[in-house]
Amino acid sequence: MGDIRITIFEDSKHLRESLAIVFNGTPGFTCSGAYRDCADLLFKVGRDNPDIVLMDIEMPGMNGIEATALIKQNFPAVQVLIQTIFFEDEYIFNAIKAGASGYILKTTSLSGYIDALNDVYTGGSPMTQGIARRVIELFRENVPAVAEVTFNLTEKEKLVLQELATGKSYKMIATAMSLSFDTIKTHIRNIYVKMQVNSNTEAVVKAMKHKIV
Repeated sequence: MGDIRITIFEDSKHLRESLAIVFNGTPGFTCSGAYRDCADLLFKVGRDNPDIVLMDIEMPGMNGIEATALIKQNFPAVQVLIQTIFFEDEYIFNAIKAGASGYILKTTSLSGYIDALNDVYTGGSPMTQGIARRVIELFRENVPAVAEVTFNLTEKEKLVLQELATGKSYKMIATAMSLSFDTIKTHIRNIYVKMQVNSNTEAVVKAMKHKIV
């Protein structure tokens, strides 16, 4: 398997260059591009062919939420990890609705960035615990409940969903449930098939709709 390719959109020159150096110096990662804004966004993403886009929210010109929606419309397989200094409901909710796979604060350590990118690449939805709690509250407030449906989920699968709803990574869920990382990945694959979803966020929202979590 080749390196995980990361394209960065970040208007802070220092942070952009620091992250590019870290990614290129970390085994298994390659920085495929680093840009100060989203000018020629689709051309850059198409040329760089990243696995993950690391996207700032506030930049000159097109903002990161608009850019995320555009990327997901044109390159649905590309994952987008939002990075920001903002911890505000509107930013969080709109980023997730636009198709972001995760949402982390810029105060995250460099090793935390690597962990979050690995998490996104393996199908996770990394968020700091505080953001994860607020995302769940926002979806509870905005997603109308419907009749309870179990989707034939096992008790273990329901527990995994409950852990996902708190923003835990696959590794953290494995530790919390005293199961292997691969077992958690298998549970989540089964959840996706049974619930007919394609992401952790979609699974959690659907689970909330049907009162599973």
